[in-house]
Amino acid sequence: MPHILLIKTSSMGDVLHNLPVVSDICNHFPTAKIDWVAEESFSALPLLHPGVRSVIPVAIRRWRKAWLASRTEIKEALNALRAQHYDFVVDTQGLIKSALITRCANAPRCGFAWNSAREPLASWFYSRTFSVAKNQHAVERNRQLAGLALGYTPIGTPDYGLEFPPLALPWLPQSPYIVLLHATSRDDKLWEERNWVNLGTHCARAGFQLILPWGNAQEKNRSERLAAAIPNALSAPRLNLTEAATLLSQAHAVIGVDTGLSHLAAALNVPTIGIYTATNSDLTGLFAGARAVNLGGENCSPSVEEVLATLSRLSVHI
Repeated sequence: MPHILLIKTSSMGDVLHNLPVVSDICNHFPTAKIDWVAEESFSALPLLHPGVRSVIPVAIRRWRKAWLASRTEIKEALNALRAQHYDFVVDTQGLIKSALITRCANAPRCGFAWNSAREPLASWFYSRTFSVAKNQHAVERNRQLAGLALGYTPIGTPDYGLEFPPLALPWLPQSPYIVLLHATSRDDKLWEERNWVNLGTHCARAGFQLILPWGNAQEKNRSERLAAAIPNALSAPRLNLTEAATLLSQAHAVIGVDTGLSHLAAALNVPTIGIYTATNSDLTGLFAGARAVNLGGENCSPSVEEVLATLSRLSVHI
């Protein structure tokens, strides 16, 4: 019964892209015990996969802002990591911050080689390194690294393995709805508000309710502004991760910019369109089969007409 620790701390999309690794491990080692190190804000996400036994939370983002004041908390977190004995530790993040965490684990430390890691210096902290081609989607790079480290070859399409008890959302409409994920971490990843209004109006005319989630005050303002401009639209209340998963899983379709919730919708096998305006979707875009489609790319924003045509191809008729 191998005891395995996975290191993938953030962000939401990156954590989601690592879930197929758990499915692969469980397929090849059905009795494996799998733990995971993740940022505290994403610590609930790996637990949506039944193959993950426990999550060890870290708070690197918060610790960076108050390093001295956080020394006791950091020491306790690292001591908890050192106290466990693992057969393998696999860092699929390939960053110096994740490699330093890997260095604290009591086990053979596996990670990307110098020519494969996102930050090549990270490879110095591993006891075993493996070369994985960079010109692949992150999901496949993660799967291949874990396979090389643990001695198997990943086969088939990625299985995200998400399972969760859906929650009752009393505010959720009973009519068919489409979720518009308009918010993301960088301004250059945003889609113009007039595009959302145009798209939402077309969807509303076809009889769909439009739901606009948000995560902070600025996003809430945009959500409310868009909801006021789009017929039959609703700005959602603040959602935790399980509530967001419930909302997405029951949607007729999800349309979103480059953000973690778009990847979550795709992983839930909901018809999902990813709108890319500043990043390369070939490497980190939606990756979940025919029901997940990426539009746009670096300096190439898709039009409303392209999104509507793609909805039609996904059998969502507007």
